[in-house]
Amino acid sequence: MITVNSILEYLTQKYPPETACDFDNVGLLVGNADAPVKKAVVCLDCDISAVNYAESIGAELIITHHPVIFDGIKRVLKGDVVYELVSRNISVISMHTNLDTAVGGVTENLCFKIGLNAVKPFTAHDGFLIREAECDGECADVLAERIKSALGGAVRYVGLGRKINRVLVCSGSGGNYLADVIKNGYDALIAADIKHNVFIDALNHGVAVFDAGHYQSENVVVKPLCEQLSSAFSNTEFCAFNNSNIKFV
Repeated sequence: MITVNSILEYLTQKYPPETACDFDNVGLLVGNADAPVKKAVVCLDCDISAVNYAESIGAELIITHHPVIFDGIKRVLKGDVVYELVSRNISVISMHTNLDTAVGGVTENLCFKIGLNAVKPFTAHDGFLIREAECDGECADVLAERIKSALGGAVRYVGLGRKINRVLVCSGSGGNYLADVIKNGYDALIAADIKHNVFIDALNHGVAVFDAGHYQSENVVVKPLCEQLSSAFSNTEFCAFNNSNIKFV
């Protein structure tokens, strides 16, 4: 019988919790480790739409990237996500920064989705493991269109005509890695949650920066993770759920 703990042990071996950042909260965050799992949902965030979807298909487990409990909780009330999970007997496993940095994890899947080449680990100035990769020498306008076509959403970027051959890539928030781009002679940074001053610094140093969107740059891991789990647990059905409620006009 496949249980929540069976799946947790598998994920722990693939994406060890000790590789997560100190501030993080990963592992089994809600539920019963001994509960059997015949159906599970894989998604980026455990919001109420994910809980409702899991219940509607009879799933006993939700596997997320972003932790369902991150900061301290002082109360749990009816209507809160954690309350609804417990009351509906749905467990949650969250794999966050340990999934970001891993082989086959979020940032690698982002590189593959965009179609980058020669993807390798790169240890940034803060010790976080991101990726370096190669492009085809295109200009910023062409690469921005390629990112948008691959990921959807909207891409914010700067670039002054420099051909882009070598890039650093970080799924999710990664504006602080512009310093690594400049120091190590890369042509561009692809990340998300880029602040205005980072764009200006990039322009002043003659490099390109692309903000691919937080959800778009991380949701790339959901389908591959779902397929990986389906292969490992053939008697459990894993369903990918794309639940971004952020809209663009």
